[in-house]
Amino acid sequence: MKYTKLLTAFLFLLSLNLSFAQSYVGHSIDNYSGVHGVIYNPANIVGSKVKADINLVSASIFGGSDYFGINISDIINSDGGFDFEDDAETFSSNANNFFFNADILGPSFMFNLSEKSSIGIISRVRANLNINNINGELYEAVADDFDSDDDFDFDSQNLNGTIHAWAEVGLTYGRILIDQPNHLLKGGVTIKYLQGAGSVFMSSPGLQGNYDASAETLDSQGELNYGVTHDVDGEDDFDFSSLTAGFGFDVGFSYQWNSKTDTDSLLNYQKPYKLKVGVSVTDIGSISYDEAVINNYDLNANVSTANYEEDVEDFLESNYNGVETRETAKINLPTALHLLVDYRLAKKWFVSAQANLSMVKKNADLSTSVINTVTVAPRLETKWFSFYAPLSFREYGDVSFGGGIRLGPLTVGSGSIFTNLLSDSSKTTDVYLGLKIPLYR
Repeated sequence: MKYTKLLTAFLFLLSLNLSFAQSYVGHSIDNYSGVHGVIYNPANIVGSKVKADINLVSASIFGGSDYFGINISDIINSDGGFDFEDDAETFSSNANNFFFNADILGPSFMFNLSEKSSIGIISRVRANLNINNINGELYEAVADDFDSDDDFDFDSQNLNGTIHAWAEVGLTYGRILIDQPNHLLKGGVTIKYLQGAGSVFMSSPGLQGNYDASAETLDSQGELNYGVTHDVDGEDDFDFSSLTAGFGFDVGFSYQWNSKTDTDSLLNYQKPYKLKVGVSVTDIGSISYDEAVINNYDLNANVSTANYEEDVEDFLESNYNGVETRETAKINLPTALHLLVDYRLAKKWFVSAQANLSMVKKNADLSTSVINTVTVAPRLETKWFSFYAPLSFREYGDVSFGGGIRLGPLTVGSGSIFTNLLSDSSKTTDVYLGLKIPLYR
């Protein structure tokens, strides 16, 4: 049986140099964001500024690495000649990390059942990648087909990585729990039916060794577990025609404080809050794949790399002793905690502070995760137009500055566009685009 080439798939995705932590950076906290705000905190579905919201299609991509550092201007000015291995600034270590998240929001809608309750249906297709604690020089050697003139040593502890793709349909319900002149408390929950397309994963508790460039030999000590689910085909693609079911959920609360006291006659969505505080936990759950194929390779050997030809699987099978087993692989969702403080500076001007924190241990096998991010974002918000300028402090020491707009049914933005254009060594990048039919109150 021909198994999926784990590292080949990883390296292909990494060559895109995309990374993801949070989808729709800046836009998700807009009071007119509708469905996009619900995927961040399900409590946002009730008491919103829209009486109904219909998403047609939206896509968000967020990814990067603490190994690469790039300048988008260099890529634009290269006339297609930019090469990541040769032209990007690199920050090699024994514990480099790569991350990627794609989030496609399909046909979805939300509407009010009553003044104090709302409901919605949300469909999404998602893909996540995490590689943790890989030696940067070893990664570069594999990506370069061991065409290197330099010797190097490597020592990667708790190396692990997971690629996972799945679809989901969620039913969201939100309700106003407390409605007073100065205080408004909302709660919401999304129950998700998951359809897993497949996963590729690897782990090694410790991988040490050295590469001899003149002799073209790789001397290594340790072991490597790598596996694929039965839904991944032999061409390194995920198969959405044969899906595996699972369940998950999101839960959240939102509190609003209004400094004015003469709001008894106003409906809850009309009350101009001065301060909003939100907390939510998203992507609680997992998908289990029966009959996953897992290979355990003994890497205690000295092998030749002279004939390596871009096929990691064949290289492992030809040079190392392996034991194959079949067992259930439970792939955990990228569970995350989201915190929000949103303050109204003036009638149409706000400033928010967000924290998106992974609740998955970095070294956890069979899991993907978000990167920890803190974002401060001033915004101008009106019924038909909003502008965002998020400044994010992201895990692995990256600072990103971007912008985005909402113009009626169209939303476009990036939480890192200005940093990518101006910085010589930006480590993350993201972009999002959406088209919807908002029905304002």
